[in-house]
Amino acid sequence: MLLALAVLGILGMLVWWRGGWWVAALALWTPLVAWILIFFRNPERPGPRAPHLVVSPADGRITEVVTTSEPEFIGGPATRISVFMNVFDVHVNRYPVSGIVEHRRYRPGTFLNATLDKASEDNERMSLGIRTARGPILVRQIAGLIARRIVTDAQVGDSVSQGERLGMIRFGSRVDTFVPAAVQIRITPGERTKAGVTVLGEWPS
Repeated sequence: MLLALAVLGILGMLVWWRGGWWVAALALWTPLVAWILIFFRNPERPGPRAPHLVVSPADGRITEVVTTSEPEFIGGPATRISVFMNVFDVHVNRYPVSGIVEHRRYRPGTFLNATLDKASEDNERMSLGIRTARGPILVRQIAGLIARRIVTDAQVGDSVSQGERLGMIRFGSRVDTFVPAAVQIRITPGERTKAGVTVLGEWPS
């Protein structure tokens, strides 16, 4: 983002000093910079906060809600909730729950379309396991066709809070949330989500 702004400044100076075709270059670069600024936006997200709730880690659209097995951290039956982010969505990811990070694992991989089911296993990804008072949750950031950089802020041992920034995936991607089978799901495929706001599910009382 800083590089894009620096180039914009340089082009502006060249237009001031020399004019000519630099005007066209500035006209082409300006909307790109505006889009980059929009992409990296990080709006405040006050939302529901409670130990029994699992909120969405990402803005986007629910593409799948499937029953599966999650051996990496949950260690048994689970529900996978997939949120696909297009290039116009806010790409800052947020913690769906509060707890302690007990698992962090990066795996290199391919860059398939993130909406495909096998992208969860084949694409480059970062998995983060959070131990809560109610049970384990696994969040998986998955790169897509355009995404080439996954940013994950937390390290193993960190205490994290529901709704706070988890990281981001740069330029179109997907985030999967794995919850234990006991969690009651509150959303369906096709729904739009807001990170830190939309409730994906809740543990029974």
